[in-house]
Amino acid sequence: MIVATVCGVKGLGVRGWLLLGLITVVVLAATGVWNPFPGMWDWVDRSEPISEPDVAWQQRVGGTPKSVTIAGDTVVVEQRTRVEARSLATGTQLWERKADWAAVAGGDRDPVVAVGKLLVKGYELLDPATGVVRRRDNQAVAVWTYRNLLLDARCTEATDCTLSAWEPRGTQPLWTAFLPGVHSGMLADNPELLGTRRLGAPRIDGGIAGPENVPPLLGFPVDGRVHVVDTATGRVLQNVQPGREERLAVIGGRLLRITATSRDGTCYFSISAVDPATGREVWRRAGVNLRTADYAGCVQREDPQGARNVLIGVGPDGREAVLDGYDGRLLQVGAAGEKLLAVDDRYALVRSADKQSILGRELAVDRTRWTRRAGGKSGAALTPYAAVIAEEKPNRLIAVDPRTGRELVVLRTSANALAVGPNGMIIGEGREIGYVRWGAGSSVAPPADGGGAPGTNPGGSTHAPPSDQGSCGPKKELC
Repeated sequence: MIVATVCGVKGLGVRGWLLLGLITVVVLAATGVWNPFPGMWDWVDRSEPISEPDVAWQQRVGGTPKSVTIAGDTVVVEQRTRVEARSLATGTQLWERKADWAAVAGGDRDPVVAVGKLLVKGYELLDPATGVVRRRDNQAVAVWTYRNLLLDARCTEATDCTLSAWEPRGTQPLWTAFLPGVHSGMLADNPELLGTRRLGAPRIDGGIAGPENVPPLLGFPVDGRVHVVDTATGRVLQNVQPGREERLAVIGGRLLRITATSRDGTCYFSISAVDPATGREVWRRAGVNLRTADYAGCVQREDPQGARNVLIGVGPDGREAVLDGYDGRLLQVGAAGEKLLAVDDRYALVRSADKQSILGRELAVDRTRWTRRAGGKSGAALTPYAAVIAEEKPNRLIAVDPRTGRELVVLRTSANALAVGPNGMIIGEGREIGYVRWGAGSSVAPPADGGGAPGTNPGGSTHAPPSDQGSCGPKKELC
């Protein structure tokens, strides 16, 4: 009998041995003696590093991110139907919940996450570290999130709406203002207002800088008119109907009337800046194309390009220039063939005419601070903490100090730059996200004076102290 058993085992063959081994493993796993399956799955599911050198941590999120924001010590990831928060230090998931949209308000010390559902009134404000509801609203139809303010709008009727301003973690509104209706497109988080249109760059997310300080004035489009609201007091300063050849924009504490007239086979441009509090024209420029018009009859369908309180224009000679929205000054005029890649109130990143370099310029003094080699297809973005450069062939993401050009990190990666914070940035590819820290001792915080040069005019928007921007505006015009 023993001989027969041995012969039977010898006759199993390769398939028989594999089946016997699988049965043995299943029995051991079922009895708790040994379970290799979790380890095997981890091995199969393990992700390749998304950059070289490797990131501090790398995690796979539940879905492809719509937006990623660094909120204090957490990372808020907005997906199509969910939002989740992860620890900035370790990448560990802190909480997750269903939501159709999410937006971060507040700064590094007081962030909150506004979440809501599409076509459903109301929103909730969550603590990014715990997911606990700090405040709940059941009537708002739109929310705007800033670093120092949160705005919401609620409507009892189509022509009876109220705009309210809140501190990010406040429980009572700072002010309320009446608006005669809300534009039909103003739903969910951060509907477009009449301001500047940011320059974009491949592989760099448009929201990489996170929430910004609220501008001193905001322009709300309502039924073909523009309502200009003072964000310090809630007072509606203007209710303006644009002319047939005009486009209106609210930038740098001014209401801009941009005119494009078709004549002699070309478009003639003119910009008039009005003080909304008095209705008085404060500056005017002609011949500067703000890229608001398309090619068919000079019809203006786009907001002017720029950021915060500055505008990007093209002169009659084809050279790009940066204008101060408050007083119309030319802050920087590029050389022939140069191309602006990114701009904010302090700096501009410019591709050289030979397409071999990127130049970092400080607007307050209109001079080149640094130059680094870069390919002709490189893109760039400016944030309060770093300038980010995306290069192709080979693919790289580079973060530098925007004032000095000092390298903070250089990554060999095809991933996208998603968010930048004081000490590092989030990159991502598909469902994979990772956090890379700046080098030891290379954390870059915004300059205390906003990047301006000592002794310059304190009214300049390119070097207004951050503490003044929230209370007095970039030119202290609210004080």
